[in-house]
Order: sequence, then structure tokens, then C-alpha cells
Amino acid sequence: MNKIFNTKVNDSFDFEINTKDVSNLDALQVSKSQFHILHNNKSYKASIVDSDFNKKTYQIKVNRNTYSVNIFDDLDLLIKEMGFTVAASKHVNSIKAPMPGLIIEISVEAGQEVKEDDALLILEAMKMENVITSPREGVIKSIKAEKGDAVEKNQLLIEFE
Repeated sequence: MNKIFNTKVNDSFDFEINTKDVSNLDALQVSKSQFHILHNNKSYKASIVDSDFNKKTYQIKVNRNTYSVNIFDDLDLLIKEMGFTVAASKHVNSIKAPMPGLIIEISVEAGQEVKEDDALLILEAMKMENVITSPREGVIKSIKAEKGDAVEKNQLLIEFE
């Protein structure tokens, strides 16, 4: 089946690619993330520098140039068209304990601005340290736990403004 994908390169250029075009490339995988590609009698050295499968973003280096590439399939486009984007679904106003444990570190304070994926606190559970990160950008409204507190599952830990 020939599947079509829309790609956005460097947040500027939109392209449509399909699985048939990709399979017709004369490409040789040199290592896990490096490829040698022949296209229109030109040789290209390509590598995947970084990837985030959840966000469908990739940093790809072709020869000496690095490109940021986002890949969208039909479902992604339909969800965006309907207004149900990932950002809209990530409006979280509070952080609750995902499991019972012990707060061993709090990395933020009330009034502090945080970015998505910033470390907020460390929860020790079952002899493992779990870093709880921010699900979104925002400002910390209040912190409902202190270092050394034993917390239960679903206990409120942090509130956002």
C-alpha cells in the first residue's frame, strides 16, 4: 500500500512524500543511523542526528547541512483539521503522584516559570528515583509537598497558574 506523508522541513517548507518514493531511493544503510543515498546521479551522506517518535520530529544531517523534519500522516492531519491538536490536549493544571513514594527533591518553587520537560521533583518509589517533569510551559502556582514527604498515588503535588 502506498501511504502518503506530509513533511515540514525547518518549520518552513512543506513536502509530500510517499512510501513508494522512499522505497525507490537507492539507499544503503551504513550503520544504525547513517545512510548513503544516490539520487539523480548525486551522492548524499545522511544521518539521523536526533529523533522524537512521540512528536514525530527528527534532526537529519544531509552532507554538512542539518534539517529539522516533522512528519504527519493522514490521522495527524485529520486531528489537526478537527482542532484536536496535541498542544490543546496538554493543558494540565496540576501534577499528581503517579505512584506512592517519597519526595527526595523538589527542583522548583512557587512563581517559577517552567518549560515543557523541565524537572519538577524526584519521587522515590520501589527503590527507584523517578524524575517528574513538566507536561507543559507555565508558572508554578503552588507546591503541595515537601522534601521528605511520603505521598500516596494521585496525591496533589504541584499546581500550575
